[in-house]
Amino acid sequence: MKEEILIQIADQIRALRKKKGITVQELADKASVSKGLISQIENSRVVPSLMVLIEIIKALDLDLNVFFRNISMEKNGKTILVKRRNEYSSFEKEQAQGFIYHRVFTRNIEKSVVDIVLLELEPNATRPMVETQAFEYKYILSGEIEYRFEDELIRLQAGDSILFDGRISHTPRNTGDSNATMIVIYFFENNL
Repeated sequence: MKEEILIQIADQIRALRKKKGITVQELADKASVSKGLISQIENSRVVPSLMVLIEIIKALDLDLNVFFRNISMEKNGKTILVKRRNEYSSFEKEQAQGFIYHRVFTRNIEKSVVDIVLLELEPNATRPMVETQAFEYKYILSGEIEYRFEDELIRLQAGDSILFDGRISHTPRNTGDSNATMIVIYFFENNL
């Protein structure tokens, strides 16, 4: 299983447990596993066996098909993923206090080169549609940005983020009155 699928499963278990108001210990008891195992699974530290995963899903009173409906096995193809700041999944790691982790995006890209850039857009900045041979991740630090793709407009504000296949024609536009700033991470694959 790829890392991003495992993280999706872990996030789904955690979200469903919290939505149902069940503690880690209560879920562990219902699934007949240890509290530590549930914690490790929710933090993507352990790959559960199929039988354990089935027991956890049953303990959450959920149908297997419903559980896996939102697990994306998507591979290849052009992708645009948008996450709003209130959608980032929070998680904790064992024996850590005061550390607040927010998982923004996870994507397994093998044999890649990473380029990290701070981009500032002036209010009237313009650029034609472009394509890059990279996956592009943008995290909006300040301002309001409108991303235009071939047939889609996506509005982003401070705290939002987006990950997309740069081979989709795109361009950003600052829709505010002052400079907008974003962190840009390019993932260049050797075999794109």
